[in-house]
Amino acid sequence: MKSLSEQDPEVYAAIQNELERQRNNIILIASENFASRAVMEAQGCVMTNKYAEGYPGKRYYRGTANVDRAEVLAQERCKKLFVGAEHVNVQPVSGAAYFAVLKHGDTIMGMNLAHGGHLSHGSPVNFSGKMYKIVPYSVSQETERLDYSEMAAIARKNKPQLIVVGASSYPRTIDFKVVREIADEVGAKVMADIAHIAGLCAVGAHPSPVPYSDIVTTTTHKTLRGPRGALIICKDELAAAIDRSVFPGTQGGPFMHAIAAKAVAFQEALTPEYRECQFQTVRNAIAIAQRLLDNGFDLVSGGTDNHLLLVKLIKEGITGKEADETLERAGITLNKNMIPFDPATPFVTSGIRIGTPAMTTRGMKEPEMVQIADLITAVLRDIKNEKTIAGVRSQARELCGKFPLYPDLA
Repeated sequence: MKSLSEQDPEVYAAIQNELERQRNNIILIASENFASRAVMEAQGCVMTNKYAEGYPGKRYYRGTANVDRAEVLAQERCKKLFVGAEHVNVQPVSGAAYFAVLKHGDTIMGMNLAHGGHLSHGSPVNFSGKMYKIVPYSVSQETERLDYSEMAAIARKNKPQLIVVGASSYPRTIDFKVVREIADEVGAKVMADIAHIAGLCAVGAHPSPVPYSDIVTTTTHKTLRGPRGALIICKDELAAAIDRSVFPGTQGGPFMHAIAAKAVAFQEALTPEYRECQFQTVRNAIAIAQRLLDNGFDLVSGGTDNHLLLVKLIKEGITGKEADETLERAGITLNKNMIPFDPATPFVTSGIRIGTPAMTTRGMKEPEMVQIADLITAVLRDIKNEKTIAGVRSQARELCGKFPLYPDLA
């Protein structure tokens, strides 16, 4: 068989160019991270060739002993990582959890997308918003933090079957215990979507939702630093319904190569080095936030408790779209983002989102975060100046060079 470079030089070139982009740019997208070589090796292994519909010991195909072992390891390690997890399904790649506990037309309470929620929590363009009645809850206009008393009032009025708690751009600690109390009062189940903060929750850098939730869903990349994929944790009484909802309910053969990579990532996440990296991720976010505040920027909720922060750009007179496009040209990759009560559209926005997982994985700490905040400041305060942009791009490349990424990859 030919190598990739021989078989398909165009795709090979795209991959090599992407490696160089990741190496030489400051990556601040909050939902991105750098998987280890071991995770990537497992992700690209021969298990991609195996069809394995069903679950370990109950497959529809022969020859599954080895993939069964990989899946069981992933399940066992995930339970160790998330203390109190009763049942784990590591196969999901889609929104199977909803189908396990809801009927079409049931009511879901989910966080307003414009205030930090996620498409899958009830956006009208997502299947969740098309299949269920969605009642959103929001952050307070005064504090830009979740208002749990308002959440309780909404729950009492609407009697949802499910309360979804979790976010894609919320910089503060979530009180899962209070949400559980609200749900119990109205007879609702709780689903915690911790896709962004799973790594933090696993090591205690953010409170865990496991003791308070009927279902916990998460991706396995982002702070968890594994392959792109997902998993579902649930109470034992929901195990059969969740498993049926995943297979055969919403998907067929599992991605066994990805499950093997998840097992590797969970093992890595059980190490002291990983734990320290997660706490450093939070310290780094706080460091960037404080420096940007010192530099005169406004932040949503005034700062951060986790791995991300949101910068409000209204008083700077620039849009999130203008900011992220210009910063990318300066070697700093982040994304435009809605801010609470944003007057702009989602395609323009009045803010940017900054996350620290990827650069923390590379080894950067608070001094580098201060430097990065100053580079962002330089661009945003002189956004039309090509000389400034070029200068920051050079500094960004120099900083990245001090923290090599995948140095043994050709």
